[in-house]
Order: sequence, then C-alpha cells, then structure tokens
Amino acid sequence: MPLRPLPSTDDTPALESAGRKCNSSTRLGRASREEAEAAVRTLIDWAGDDPSREGLADTPARVVRAYEEWFSGYAQMPDAILQRTFGEVADYDEMIVLRDIPFESTCEHHMAPIRGVAHVAYLPRERVVGISKLARLVDAYARRLQIQERLTAEIAGTIDKVLKPRGVAVVIEADHACMTSRGVRKHDGSLVTRSFRGAYKNEIARREVLKALGV
Repeated sequence: MPLRPLPSTDDTPALESAGRKCNSSTRLGRASREEAEAAVRTLIDWAGDDPSREGLADTPARVVRAYEEWFSGYAQMPDAILQRTFGEVADYDEMIVLRDIPFESTCEHHMAPIRGVAHVAYLPRERVVGISKLARLVDAYARRLQIQERLTAEIAGTIDKVLKPRGVAVVIEADHACMTSRGVRKHDGSLVTRSFRGAYKNEIARREVLKALGV
C-alpha cells in the first residue's frame, strides 16, 4: 500500500511527498477531499438514509477529518522515529520494558476498530531510545489499515533494524470490533500476537521477557 502524506499532529517525522516506495504496487495520485466526501455520501445513501438531511449534511466532511487522524500513520516514517538515541547509560545492559501502551487501529478487512495494548521490550547493545519514541512507533503503525499479526511484526522489525539491540520482544493484546459487532459477535475474545527477535528467540530468554512483560 502506498504511503501517502497526511497532516501530522505531533513532532513525529513525516514522509516526503516525492520518491515514495512501498512493497505493493504504487498507484499514481490520491483521491481528492471532494471525492472522499462524495464517497461518504454514497455510503450514507446506500445504508438507507438521506445524506442531504440536516443531521447528515456535514457528516462527510467530519468523516474525512476523522480519517486524517485515524490513518495519520501513513504520513509517518517509523524508522526516523527511533533515530535519536542516547549512549550515556552507565553500562546498563539489561532489558528495557514498556508495558501497556494503548493503541487504536483499524481492521483492513472490515474497517472496524481494533483497540488494545502493546508491550515492548528490548536488550540494548550500546544505546537506548526515549520511551516516548516506542509509543510513537506503535502509533505510527497502528494508525493504518492493519491486521494485528503484521502490526506486531512491523513494530518488532523496526526496533530490530534501527536500534540493532541484542533482542526484541513485542506482544499485542487487542479486541476486534469486526468480531464483536458483526459476524459471530463474541465480546469476550482478545487476540494475542507475539514477535521475538535476536536473543529472545531463545526459549529461556523468551520466558524471562514474557514474565517481565506480564503476559
């Protein structure tokens, strides 16, 4: 999917508009705001209501503004979020753990909400990153159309690639509205996904980090 710039509401590095690349085929151009609002009006009409009535007249514009927030991850450069590191750690070489990072994402299959928490741990080699950057990294990937399995792997892979730690562990626990509000409508199911890199592929180290993460 192409990474397309959207307005950024924080200091997270944004994508340049030129020279973008992606894993899948990149389509030229992007729907205009007017086209996006027209699409919302079409969906309102298809649902069975009148998009021109007073209560719905401004809904298309509101939805498009909401999409700019919900999918702001497409405007972020995840690698760049972790670029600023710190080396004055007094030879600290034990695991660094950040638990219960709340996030909201959107299921790419039904465009229904995904809500949960991410737990992140890594074994630093020489340098560490500010803890707020780990939370920003989670958001950069979460605020896209996602599946939880890919979200988990992307967070772990970026930490591994940029920080080059001795090990990385990411665990995500989330509820999916595509299962709770439609289909089987099961409200008590929580999906858990895990990704381990480096030292945490070892079974003993994996047990230790999972205990630290509290999962």
